[in-house]
Amino acid sequence: MIHPTAVVHPSAQLAADVRVGAYSIIEAGVGIAAGTRIAEHVVVRCGTDLGENCEIDSFVQIGGQPQMLGCEAIVGGVTIGARTVLREGVTVNKPSKQGGSTTVGEDCFLMANSHVGHDCQVGAQVTLANNVMLAGHVHVGAGTFIGGGAGVHQFVRVGARAMIAGNASISYDIPPFAMAAERNEVRGLNFVGLRRSKTPSPVVSDLKRAYHAIYSGSGDLRQRAETAIEQRECGLESAGLEFLQFFVGGQRGFARPRSS
Repeated sequence: MIHPTAVVHPSAQLAADVRVGAYSIIEAGVGIAAGTRIAEHVVVRCGTDLGENCEIDSFVQIGGQPQMLGCEAIVGGVTIGARTVLREGVTVNKPSKQGGSTTVGEDCFLMANSHVGHDCQVGAQVTLANNVMLAGHVHVGAGTFIGGGAGVHQFVRVGARAMIAGNASISYDIPPFAMAAERNEVRGLNFVGLRRSKTPSPVVSDLKRAYHAIYSGSGDLRQRAETAIEQRECGLESAGLEFLQFFVGGQRGFARPRSS
């Protein structure tokens, strides 16, 4: 299952059916679970853990050191969930501190040349299209789609089942179930994603009320969210409550609709 030109460190733990292609390098302390396939010219750096049935395409590097000046050499800290696909040229960096983590969840699809920076937490069933760039400490909720060429600033949170358009520039938080485009512009709820996931109509209606409670007016969005939660006119369903609670935290402010 291991090509004779591949280099696998003796301390790496590979399941019996793992395939490693020509000229790939598996460093010390790497763990690769059953059914995972490593293509040609892949580098898996020290201490990385790959889940079951992952597909790792050529020229991927997993576990590279954080791209920041003055950072100590980090061992481990990168986990890729089961059944996740990393296409050509994907890079996933280690965390910035020993004991930290960079995580890509289960059933994700990272298209060619996408980048996951240090300390990122990417949820399950996330799709990053070609050339997506996640800077350090970005959190991406489960089921989110980020379009090709989009860039996400460090410490930004992208909520679950959101959708970000291609070539978008995101430096503020994007709430769950929302669509965003251009530079930090919210374009309404992700109705396509809600429909595809067969979200019940009462849940969608509650999300609409929550969206309008936040964005139909001026003022501090955190205060508007806290008021909406207290008044209980929306957020009665779990998705709507998740939408409102998203505005209580964060470090970077929130994306807003384009002003009329």
